[in-house]
Amino acid sequence: MISKKTLVASLLFIAGPVLAAPFSYDLKPQKITDNTWVLQGKLEDFSNKNGGNIVNTGFVVTEEGVVVIDTGPSLKYGKEMRKVIESVTDKPIKYVFNTHHHPDHFLGNQAFKDLEILSLPKTQQQIKSDGNDFAENMYSLVGDWMRSTEVFLPTKTLDIDHLDLGSHRFKFSAFTGHTGSDLVIYDEKTGVLFASDIVFYQRALTTPHTPGLGVWIDEINQLKNYKYKYLVPGHGPVTMDDRPLEQMTSYLKWLDKTLTESAKAGLSMTEVIKLPISAEFDSIKLTKLEFIKTVAHLYPKYEDLYF
Repeated sequence: MISKKTLVASLLFIAGPVLAAPFSYDLKPQKITDNTWVLQGKLEDFSNKNGGNIVNTGFVVTEEGVVVIDTGPSLKYGKEMRKVIESVTDKPIKYVFNTHHHPDHFLGNQAFKDLEILSLPKTQQQIKSDGNDFAENMYSLVGDWMRSTEVFLPTKTLDIDHLDLGSHRFKFSAFTGHTGSDLVIYDEKTGVLFASDIVFYQRALTTPHTPGLGVWIDEINQLKNYKYKYLVPGHGPVTMDDRPLEQMTSYLKWLDKTLTESAKAGLSMTEVIKLPISAEFDSIKLTKLEFIKTVAHLYPKYEDLYF
């Protein structure tokens, strides 16, 4: 349940002039191939202006029903997502998946609580452990967009490696690089790879729960083995090539090298966050903001290796 303190904080946001704008996510489904749609979020950080809509969610319409990948950052988003799905098909939603436990990917679950919601076992545990804290933080960050949103856990843990639904076969892979529990979904029929937040494209990656940048780099290399036709990142535009994987690999290697060299040189955290971002990544949004956060998240571990 959301605390009274958080509800009061959210009401303070209601009074702000920013809410004079139309109060809707205005979700627009992007059809990327047969029977497959993506709702692309903004390349921004959470704010009252965007309502937390910085995430890519998606759905696939099969002959036997609809598969939903992630439910967005709020109850309101989840409700609007269901309306979008209903505008595309009259087939019932059969399965909903939470790819990992970050709030923009599961806080829309309430809108789908009449359905089976699946996640990896560890993801369910993480949502149970951290979900309320995430929700409270989202109330503070985006205000009234979160109205009535509460944590609703996945109803079932995923214990199979594939699902056949209609003529589609969905293959499931458990990765760890982003949060320690990251679900990647591959639709063999269409060649669509829903890479979740293992892949960020044109938006700087986030690192609060990564087990290590080396682990993440190894998993990006594993994604290169999929014979995908379309790559759907957790954040950023859909592509039909390896550009997101190449960008991720380069950025992760740069982060690792920068933190390693800084620790070896004995730089303080304050000194590290002032370092420039490589010009190679000028096209990526929010690099400085996320670099500062990454230093806070990871630099102490690098320091421990050299002191």
